[in-house]
Parts: sequence; C-alpha cells; structure tokens
Amino acid sequence: MNADGRPPLTGNRIRKVRVAAMGQRRVTMTDIARIAGCSQATVSFVLNKAPGVKISEDTRLRVIEAARSLNYAVNSLAHLDAEPLQPDNAAAQARFTAFVVDQLATSPEAVVAIEGVRQASWGDGQMVLVAQTMNDPKMEEMTIRTLVEKGAGALIYMTIFTRRIVLPNWFDDLAVPIILLNCYTSDNRYPSVIPAEIAGGQNATEHLIAHQHTRIATITGEPWMEAAADRLKGYRKALKAANLPQDADLVVEGNWSASSGYEATRKLLSLANRPTAIFCQNDRMAIGCYEALKEAGLSIPDEISVIGYDDEEISRHLHPQLSTIVLPQRAMGVWAAESLSSRATGEIQKHPIVKLEGQLIERQSVAIMKNLP
Repeated sequence: MNADGRPPLTGNRIRKVRVAAMGQRRVTMTDIARIAGCSQATVSFVLNKAPGVKISEDTRLRVIEAARSLNYAVNSLAHLDAEPLQPDNAAAQARFTAFVVDQLATSPEAVVAIEGVRQASWGDGQMVLVAQTMNDPKMEEMTIRTLVEKGAGALIYMTIFTRRIVLPNWFDDLAVPIILLNCYTSDNRYPSVIPAEIAGGQNATEHLIAHQHTRIATITGEPWMEAAADRLKGYRKALKAANLPQDADLVVEGNWSASSGYEATRKLLSLANRPTAIFCQNDRMAIGCYEALKEAGLSIPDEISVIGYDDEEISRHLHPQLSTIVLPQRAMGVWAAESLSSRATGEIQKHPIVKLEGQLIERQSVAIMKNLP
C-alpha cells in the first residue's frame, strides 16, 4: 500500500491511471514520477536527456515505461518560459541581469534564489529578467544569446540541482560577466556558488547527538544527486567524530517525496533496535516520516526526534514544528548578484568554488533522548 492507503500503481492500475489522467487533464511529469517511484526532477532529467547527469539504467527504463503507459508527449517539454523583454530601444537605455535556470517549477529553490538576486540588484536600479530552458540545448543558446543581444549586462546561470556542468563553447563568446549558481565546472573558469551540503548534513546530525541520541537514522535522497551524497557524508562524518557506530540498517534511501519518507520510516520502525532520532534529508520526506511515526503511535519528540533539511514553508506548520537546516538559496542569489560588480567582462581565470552554509533552525521536533521502554 502507498502512504495514502491506495494500492501501488502497477499493472492494470497503471492503465486505469492513464485513462483517468488522459480523460480529465494533461498528464504531467508528477504523474510519471508517481508510477516510476522517483522524483519529478529525475523524470525531467530522463525525458530531456540532461547532459552530465548520471542516472541508473534501471531508473531510466522505469521512467520511460511509465511515460509510455500514460501516453506522455515528450516533445511537449521543449519550451521556453521567460519574462517579457524590453523593446530594443528601451533595452539600449536600461541594462539588466539575465537569470537563466533549467527548471523553475520543480521546487521553490529557484524562486528563492531569484529573490536573493533581486534584493541585491534593485538597489542599484538593475532589473532581473528570468528564463527557464528545461535543459534544451537549442533553446538555451537561443535564450541566452537573445537576452545578451537585448542588453543583458550579466548572466547568472543556475541549475535546480547542485551538479558539475559542462558549458558549451559558445559561452566564451558572451561579452558579459557570468556567475554560476548551484553548479560549477571542472575548470573553475567562472565564479560559482553552491550549498555546503556536507556541513549541512554534519550539523543536522550533530544537533541530534547534542541531544544525547546515539542511534540516529537518516533517510537520503536519490544517491545520484550530489546533495544526497554530500548530506550523507556529513551524517557519517558527525557519527565518526562522536565515536558512534555506523549501522547500514539506519541508512534508508528515499526519493525526496513525502511518500518515500513514510515508507522509509516504516522500514526503520520495523528494526529490532529502532532509532531514537531520524535525520530526513529534506523537509518533504520529513512530512511522510511524521505520518508514519504518528500512525505507529509514537510521539514527536518525546519518543523519537526528527530533523529535516531545506526549511521549506511547510516545516513551520507541522505539529510539532520541524527543526531543519536552511538551504541557503537566497544567500547564494545575493552572493551571485554582488559578485557581478567585481567580475570583469571577458575575464578568464580560476575561481574557487564558494560554499555557503545553511543555518540550523531549532524548533520543537528534537528533544533529549529518553530511555526506551
């Protein structure tokens, strides 16, 4: 059974979902993700053949099969959503910063980063125009070249998930300063800023250790994502520093969704020696974790503590409110905008990757460990 009490979407049920979806509304990548058992972002990367992203062949085939079962039109992904540009004569008088991101709708991170850029730019009278490219190489080049031709004085280039990217050669022809946000290149030729994910995972785990927890579980994101891998490294680093054993049974893979947090928590609760605290590597999985714990009759934090990651708005409205680690997208946006003023056009040199650490937000979901019955 799924977290919502419904049977899993397989076999005949897939066909029923397809009929219902096609009969009532346009099928979305979220529908495909639900059937394939992965995140919407993974679906997008598979269907758009995103360069530089390593996804297992099994996951890729599951996504494709789910998309086919729903008669999903893959070519509908190739589109551009951009804010209106100034007419040519106005653009000549008003320079602006171009903010280009691969996906806007996946999660709130891009919007938060854009707001950070806006805050740092408007004081200087600098406009910010935003476009998304959905990882389409042709549309990306057309979008960026058009924005530069229309008067963009700088480019902030963002990916929705932290990763190393390979920029096409035509980037060298752009006569504007370039900042990479949430991504980086192997040659470090452009200034880049990413979250300090290892530190974040370590801080979350150390917070639980500070509350006397010694059997701490973690629910990870999809392992091919750098954020998940680094948060797990931070978790293990904290355990090692505290001389706590690293039990493989306490590390359960999720896919960033609430339902995966629910299933992972049920798996952890089935252990003979269950954890006293759970580090959910994002707030959405923490929502599912909460549901599983309450379903099992366990009180948060009296009987088990939970900490999340990202500090999404929902974390303030859970009961109890969720302790979490801030994903510093707003600060990254501010850093990117402020760095543009010191970046000379056409400058080519090595730039160290800047890693910004997110703040620990203490709420009511973590408490001192009590003796188990």
